[in-house]
Amino acid sequence: MNGAESLVRTLAGAGVEVCFANPGTSEMHFVAALDRVGGVRCVLGLFEGVVTGAADGYARMAEKPASTLLHLGPGLANGLANVHNARRAHAPVVNIVGDHATYHKEFDAPLTSDVEGVARPFSDWVLTSTDSRSVGRDAAAAIAAAMAPPGRVATLILPADASWGEAGEPAPLPPVEPRAEVAPEAIAGAARALRSGESAVLFLGGPALREPGLTLAGRISAKTGARLIAQTHNARVERGAGRVPVDFLPYPVDAAIKTLSGTSHLLLAGSKAPVAFFAYPDKPSALSPPECEVHGLAAPGEDVVGALEALADELGARENAPLQMREKHSSSTGAASADGAALAVASSLPEDAIVVEEALTGAYAFMSRTKGAAPHDYLQITGGAIGIGPPLATGAAIARPDRRVICLQADGSAMYTVQALWTQAREGLDVTTVILNNRSYAILKGELKNVGASSAGRTAHAMMELDRPALDWVSLARGMGVEAGKAATMEEFDRQLEAGLRSEGPYLIDLQL
Repeated sequence: MNGAESLVRTLAGAGVEVCFANPGTSEMHFVAALDRVGGVRCVLGLFEGVVTGAADGYARMAEKPASTLLHLGPGLANGLANVHNARRAHAPVVNIVGDHATYHKEFDAPLTSDVEGVARPFSDWVLTSTDSRSVGRDAAAAIAAAMAPPGRVATLILPADASWGEAGEPAPLPPVEPRAEVAPEAIAGAARALRSGESAVLFLGGPALREPGLTLAGRISAKTGARLIAQTHNARVERGAGRVPVDFLPYPVDAAIKTLSGTSHLLLAGSKAPVAFFAYPDKPSALSPPECEVHGLAAPGEDVVGALEALADELGARENAPLQMREKHSSSTGAASADGAALAVASSLPEDAIVVEEALTGAYAFMSRTKGAAPHDYLQITGGAIGIGPPLATGAAIARPDRRVICLQADGSAMYTVQALWTQAREGLDVTTVILNNRSYAILKGELKNVGASSAGRTAHAMMELDRPALDWVSLARGMGVEAGKAATMEEFDRQLEAGLRSEGPYLIDLQL
């Protein structure tokens, strides 16, 4: 057994069932080992950003890590934007990055780079295997690191000679670090704040946005009057009819400040204190009021649901909160719009669907209109690195093939990882992608104004337009094996959405706004 076989056996033995891959020469022994060993499904991506984004989507829905397989430093670098998103999502991911054989590195071949140096800013754990006999042990340590709360990115670098050299037995998974219990003082402090009669907000993230956490937060809200607000961007929110509703903190700074205005106590449950996404002239970075007292109820890596349960018990909060009612919307007519599309999606959303949203300027319409849709999971861009939507949907569909995935996707950011459509076709995934085609980077037009760049003229605005030439999304999709249709009116969109949700395999709708 060589090092690569030891690695695959260790992955499979620890429950890592999927490897999203874009391999090169240094990884060929790993690729060959997949056939000889078995137990790990290999999914090919045609760009490393698809590979890393799909691993993120898989981890969010499977609640365990997938592996990636990347080719040396440049291959890892190509995938780092979505490694960043995965890290911000607290998604457990194990990156396997091939490297030159140890004895070959001194010759400074063209692909030589400092792979550890590339990996460290985007990883929580990094290690290079020194020889083939250590590969199994190192892989087990990487998996345990990825599974440590709240979910981490682990990067294992595998020199080619460690892959082909003779190895020992695969290593068992070491004990995985559990979520830490929240200190009783934190529970008592939160209870005092909520009993004070002053305005309070439960600011929710991570496990607090899954149904058990939301139910507890709803009971606390019903008892104390505290408002429930979610972080602006979240890895996974369980929402829709029959669940406790929660509002999202708005992205624009002024709207976020207005939402939190008058709050005396901000209780962090699986979240961090809210800050502006960017710095803006004459606007604050911290979004809570200066006089607001911030209470750390439970950090993202702690037992968030256990803390909410303890707080509910401390407050005697036994009454269930009102649940979100099912909302029915009338069909829109006329020219296509983001709001009309959001109403149509809300009305047609299958029960237990997975919604992946990278709608950017259309995000608010979809978040607000789908609040009363059938129960569903809502996955967002977490780190702000655009191009997450199509690969995130790909990984989510592989993790949960029993559920329909709907990807609500801005056109500009979709071009970053358009290759994900090919993987969806190759794997026969039930993903319906709605391209919000406004032929521009519309969000940047708003940001140009927000930062006060008043002197911007024709040249600046040309950097935000995608209309010379316009992208032909139907041809792009069909060229990658994905059936597609176009909609310029809401009547056409209704027909296309019905076709997409009925299709077996992926389908793309070019919604022309």
